[in-house]
Amino acid sequence: MSLIEILGAVLSALAVWLTSRRSMICWPVSLTAAGLYCWVFLKARLYADAGLQIAFCLYVIYGWQHWRQMGKTNGKIRVRRPTHRTLITGLLCGTAGSGIWAFVLTRFTNDPTPITDATLTAYSILAQCWDTMRYRETWLLWIVVDSAYVALFISRDLYPTAVLYAGFILLAVNGYRLWKPDPPAASPS
Repeated sequence: MSLIEILGAVLSALAVWLTSRRSMICWPVSLTAAGLYCWVFLKARLYADAGLQIAFCLYVIYGWQHWRQMGKTNGKIRVRRPTHRTLITGLLCGTAGSGIWAFVLTRFTNDPTPITDATLTAYSILAQCWDTMRYRETWLLWIVVDSAYVALFISRDLYPTAVLYAGFILLAVNGYRLWKPDPPAASPS
């Protein structure tokens, strides 16, 4: 347990809470937390998760701009509904990404849990993409992914991070509750 891990955990929890509230300040807080966790995961030899933090930084920058363009006058972001095809395609891409990442990690790193690390990374990228697109289903995927991450982090002695991800599960449940898709815009009479 390090000060960087604790600070990363606090900022990550704050970022998820702000996201669930659809607050724009979630983006700079997320960017800072991802940078800190990149370092934590490199030190723990969770290379896919360290890479994931870099991907999160890129998604944060994109999502920040995307949300700024899609805001409402009350400052909250419109929630969208994905098609069934979009959901299935995303899940299949997550499966493919898992396989590719697992091969790379097994072949080229000393990651002690390459398949778990790869699978959670691939589906985290998908959940972040859905978050950027403002799909409510992002929260359901985060519940599943974060539940598995709790076990992974306990196995790597990253206890503050395991507690953080347990808290993420609760925040994701709340996010799902709060992110109700907006009704379609009324057509002019």
